[in-house]
Amino acid sequence: MSEDVEQLPGGLRAALEAVLMVVEAPVSAAELAEGLGVPETEVAGELEALAAAYRAEQRGFELRAAAGGWRIWSRPDAAALVAAFTGEAASARLSRAALETLAVVAYTQPVTRARVAAVRGVDVDSVVRTLLVRGLVAEAGREEGSGATLYRTTTSFLEKIGVDTLEDLPPLAPHLPADTEVDDLLEALDDRSPA
Repeated sequence: MSEDVEQLPGGLRAALEAVLMVVEAPVSAAELAEGLGVPETEVAGELEALAAAYRAEQRGFELRAAAGGWRIWSRPDAAALVAAFTGEAASARLSRAALETLAVVAYTQPVTRARVAAVRGVDVDSVVRTLLVRGLVAEAGREEGSGATLYRTTTSFLEKIGVDTLEDLPPLAPHLPADTEVDDLLEALDDRSPA
């Protein structure tokens, strides 16, 4: 264990709390271990113990693993109070259109706006811009052939929904149209466009 951590009243637990209070994104046990000079197994064990202690003490915050790392969050049942205090209540909500678009991106990424529009059946340009501004989606390169911009979800998206990876999302793919159906929809849309 590093000398700085050993000398800190509260030791590793206090060191982890101090770092976790200032991180802006989830940080992995490996990153914490390297930064604090402590074996990863000790850090991982202490993170689990801290998370359990906060739950048992019914604190107004919790330590949660999401998006490949750990972070301190306010408890979900306190969300309305926090939003009211910070004035984020109205701005934090996404419209139904934004939620639908975000779901299509999450389950079919990387994906173009045209494919998302084909699945949703409406234009999604402004909705995608909103999701970009909020940091929930990001550009992910260009589609081969068409050159259309591809979009993917971000780490911020994973954080907000509280999952580590996209594989943790509930299964939805069986409810989405197959790629061939989307291609047919795109062709139909192209046929309707004036030449």
